[in-house]
Formats: sequence, structure tokens, C-alpha cells
Amino acid sequence: MRYRRLGRSGLLVSELCLGTNTFGGGANWKTLGALDQTAANAVVGAAHEAGINFIDTADMYGAGESEQIVGQSLRDLGIARGDMVLATKVGGRMGKTPNDLGASRAHIIAGVEASLKRLNTDYIDVYMIHFADPATPIEETVRALDDLVRAGKIRYAGCSNFPAWLFAKAHGVAAREALHRFEIMESHYSLLTRDLDEEVMPMAADAGLGLLIWGPLLGGLLSGKYGRDGGGEGRMGGHVPDSIGRDRLFDAIDVLRPIADRLGASPAQVALAWVLQRPAITSVLFGSRNPDQVRDNVAASDLVLSAEDVAALDTVGARPVSYAHTVVGNAAKDRMPYR
Repeated sequence: MRYRRLGRSGLLVSELCLGTNTFGGGANWKTLGALDQTAANAVVGAAHEAGINFIDTADMYGAGESEQIVGQSLRDLGIARGDMVLATKVGGRMGKTPNDLGASRAHIIAGVEASLKRLNTDYIDVYMIHFADPATPIEETVRALDDLVRAGKIRYAGCSNFPAWLFAKAHGVAAREALHRFEIMESHYSLLTRDLDEEVMPMAADAGLGLLIWGPLLGGLLSGKYGRDGGGEGRMGGHVPDSIGRDRLFDAIDVLRPIADRLGASPAQVALAWVLQRPAITSVLFGSRNPDQVRDNVAASDLVLSAEDVAALDTVGARPVSYAHTVVGNAAKDRMPYR
């Protein structure tokens, strides 16, 4: 397992991160996994054995059960708290009142106390705002997180699912007022969903922001277990969102399979390996229902894709570049060698 810096900090995290929205939640989260404590312990144990030191959860996963299960797993398995980097998120709905969600100071402070209790820990390594909150000024959010860092309740702050402009605004507030900045952003990215390429990745590279990627296998669609005829089992049930398109998905699978066969790997491992080599990415999330799935995903860390493999995957998953970016890119190309 390789390790990478969390943004500009000195904290090192594994390049693969165990996602835990499969933990807890009962019937309401059954499609994701709804793993009980025993099953979750097996998954966490396999991840730890493979060298993963980074676990991601959120207060809203399983209505708090995921955090409880993660904290109990560390105790059950005898994993020292300092050996594992715990990331959790606040901002999703946790109750029925108007203030039971969002990124206000009130909800952040209430949320961190509840998460600390569920995780049974004195501190949270990485605390992220789960969703942008249009009702709360970003200055209020950044100051609240800075207070939590200074109080020792969180070590690093981050955000999740933010557009580039909002991160840039938060970054400016932190710099102007000498507050702790966001070191990491958790966002969606995959071979076939590359919205980050246009604005977020260039911004992250410039700001030294780390990216934590969720959904790299599109809920299993890139695993290769579905056929063009709709066959196969899994969480997505073979359903392909219109924003991706069936032809585009299976064209990508047709490129993934021969690369996987040549490397003695699976299409899923190749898809994960492709994401891992993209710029500005700190770590890639994966969820698992059992230890075998953990070990299968971890094997992606050892894959070495050739330049030809990368070029083929880049091409099959490419998204159209906007007209404006084409014009701007052409105008700036003569200056690029002097960066």
C-alpha cells in the first residue's frame, strides 16, 4: 500500500480509503449493504491487514449507525486509535427540524459532538462539510471549523461535493483571516464521469488541495459484471443512468476487459488503477461487503498501467470539452511551457 499527503498537511493516508456507507442502517440501507457489527469487523480487519489506514464515514450513513460501528470495530479488533485516520462528515439531515442539517455553526458544533460520541474518540482526524449549504455564509462555516481545530476536536477540515468556486471562496476566507483551511475535498469521479477535470482538478493542483474520490466504479457498473443484455447481479441492478448511457458504458467495458486480461486483473481493478493515477488525487474510496471484496479492490494499488492503456481509457471515457474552455485553452497554449 502506498501513502500520500493529505493536501498540504504532513498527514499521510493510504491511497485507497475504506468507505463505510455499507455499515448499519437496517432495511433502509439494504441496497448498500447494511452490514452488522460482525460483518463490518471482518471488512475493517481485512482493510487494516492490507495497509489501509484511512476510513471514511458520515453522520448520516445509517442514521449514525455507521459511525458507531466504525468506532466499535477499532475497539473489537484492537486497532490503536492513532494507527487509523478517521474521516467523517456533517451537513446531511439528522432530524426533522430546520436546523438538523446544513453547515451553520450551530449544526457543525452539535454534529461534531454527536460524531465524537458515536465514534467513541476524543478527536476526528478529518472533518468535512458533506454538502454545500446555500443558507449559511461560507465565512461562518470556515470559522466554526477553525474553532474545532483549535479546540482539538478535529485535526483537519475538508469539504465534500463542493463546486470549485465555493472551495475557492472558502480558501480565500481562510487565507485572509488566518484560519485553518480545507485540506481535502471528497468528490465523485470515475472513468465515465469526469466533471472534475474541467475546474476542480486544476484548482486542486494549484491550491495543494487533496481529492478523495467516491463512486469510482459507478456502483459496480464498471466492474464488468453486467452485460449489454442487462444480465448480472449487483446494487445497480444493471441500470445505467441516462447521463452515462448504455453504449458508452459498454464501450468502456470493452476497453477495460482486454487490459484486465493482460494484467491478470479484473475490470474493476483497472478502473480503480486508472483513477489512482489521475492528478491531484489523494485517495480513492471503495465500499465492500466482505473481506474478499476488500482484497480484490486493494489489488488495484499494485497495478501498473502502460501509457497505451492510459491513453485508451482516457479516450473511451472522455467527456466533451466546453466551447469556452476550448477557446481559453487555445489562447493560453503558447504560455503553457513557461508555467
